[in-house]
Amino acid sequence: MKKILAFVVFLLLLCAVQASAQVKIAYFNSESIMKQLPDAQDAQKQLDQFVADWQQELNKMQDEWKKKFDEYDKRKLIMTEQRRADAERELRDMDQKIVDFRTQKFGQNGELFNKQNELMKPVQDRVFKAVQAVALEDGYDYVFDKSGDILLMYANEKYDLTQKVFAKLKVLITAPSVTK
Repeated sequence: MKKILAFVVFLLLLCAVQASAQVKIAYFNSESIMKQLPDAQDAQKQLDQFVADWQQELNKMQDEWKKKFDEYDKRKLIMTEQRRADAERELRDMDQKIVDFRTQKFGQNGELFNKQNELMKPVQDRVFKAVQAVALEDGYDYVFDKSGDILLMYANEKYDLTQKVFAKLKVLITAPSVTK
């Protein structure tokens, strides 16, 4: 809600400051572009495979914990106090390993986050460069990503740059790379 309010205030200030000047604003849909780019699709497939592998390993750990717990639960009444304490400690250790694994793989700074950056950042950078190129070529002052954090409640379709950005990406993909 704060982002929407800040965006509305920004637009009102922009209109007040540039009342006499024409501001050219457009938007595009990065989600739509990412779904159409082969390298973004490949990166997403790789990420999905990592997630599937990690989830399978996590499920295996959880199943092993459940099996140990069920075994403990059936036998706890006939166990010595020392054996019961050992079994409980083993269950706590297994539980902690599960939590640690989940955090390591899926946590805020976990491997999934790092893999997403590693695989998707080059694609996102190319999209950003294509957006910049289209905006400069067509003289836009502002271009918003319709699928991002800034939510547009209404957008005139004539300002949608999604297909132009995708076309520019196709040209950039086929053009030889030039380094500075």
